[in-house]
Amino acid sequence: MHPFQPTRLQPTRRNFLATALAASGTISAARKPALAQDTPPHGPLIAYVGTFSSPLRDTLPTQVDLPPGNGRGIHRFAVDRETGALTATGEFELGTSPSCLAVDASGTRLYSANETDRVGDERFGTISAFRIDAQDGNLQHLNTQTSGGAGPTYVSLHPNGKFLFVANYFGGSVAVLPILDDGSLGPAVDVKQDEGTIGPTTATHAPPGSFAISGHDRTHAHMIQTDPSGQFVLHADLGLDKIFLWKFDAQTGQLSANAPAFVELPPGDGPRHFHFHPNGNWLYSIQEEGSTLVLFDFDQQAGRLTPRQTISTLPSGFAGSNFCSEILVSHDGKFVYAGNRLHDSISTFSVGPEGELTLVSNVWTRGNYPRSFSFDPTGAFLYCCNQRADNVTVFKVNRQTGQLAFTGHYTPVGNPSMITFLDLSGS
Repeated sequence: MHPFQPTRLQPTRRNFLATALAASGTISAARKPALAQDTPPHGPLIAYVGTFSSPLRDTLPTQVDLPPGNGRGIHRFAVDRETGALTATGEFELGTSPSCLAVDASGTRLYSANETDRVGDERFGTISAFRIDAQDGNLQHLNTQTSGGAGPTYVSLHPNGKFLFVANYFGGSVAVLPILDDGSLGPAVDVKQDEGTIGPTTATHAPPGSFAISGHDRTHAHMIQTDPSGQFVLHADLGLDKIFLWKFDAQTGQLSANAPAFVELPPGDGPRHFHFHPNGNWLYSIQEEGSTLVLFDFDQQAGRLTPRQTISTLPSGFAGSNFCSEILVSHDGKFVYAGNRLHDSISTFSVGPEGELTLVSNVWTRGNYPRSFSFDPTGAFLYCCNQRADNVTVFKVNRQTGQLAFTGHYTPVGNPSMITFLDLSGS
């Protein structure tokens, strides 16, 4: 048996492999993102939640947020379109912590970043590919490839659907994997190792009394994604306090350094995630240890980032430790949402006419350590993965003010890391 292939078991049996992949069973998914329709959707809306399902073998002293692994892999839920409530309908058991999920534009393939460091002499992590059944949304495992480094924490897809990008947090590298005709993954065609001077352990913009030190011990690639055009690839390295910019060859999958090759964030602040505004001209970056958002102007022709505003994610007067997590721009581009771990909140910011941010509100997530959050396909609800609280909480989004109102819905999930949605309507 190929070392990256799961053992085939009956759907009712459970299996755990402390190797590249531990998987059995099936899971439903939708085929298409929800779109505006003249008639109400008639098919089910499905949510997938990626989890931490096992601990890493060699946890770094600075790694403060890894749980014991209470998840079972990829969890599946039916979504009530009216109330936002989630109902558990199944799970795909995966013992290698599928903490980040990506679905292709057609809704027929799902990819998971398996945040482990167990494969081969290099102790790499892995990426798994699944086919989504066109009728019932069940997942069929296609294959698993090594990720080009340890602890892959983020995956994203090129707009042409031919390449998958991965950020290896523990390995401090990024890789490009080709997507084959059947949706399976080929071996990496390019791997870039982050290099440079590690930032200080005290963030420039740290709140008073902060001990938020997580990634300034080595290089840590935390996110990778293309710009809206697919011509450039950006990736954030938390330990180097840099966002790298690459030119991308959409035929070969090769990355080449842009000029300039990176933009620097304030020392120690630790860029984690970023999100483009719908106009493609503005990019917002969230800093894990500095608890800030930075607005960049993005030159779509040259692939250049120019910082213009820095603002705290925390309420005025906050003191103590906080680790920022997720950042999302609303579908209409009017609001930006920022996650705070330890403060356990989501901050809402309004977007001004030139992209500048103003704090609107700060809402408790009703859980501990919000690692990430996502909108449902319509943008009516926001779902927050409270990693240490073992739950997903649901908020109603006010489209006019951007504010979040808790719906009262808690969904139990062991160590949730990420939630994503697909819609079976019209399939």
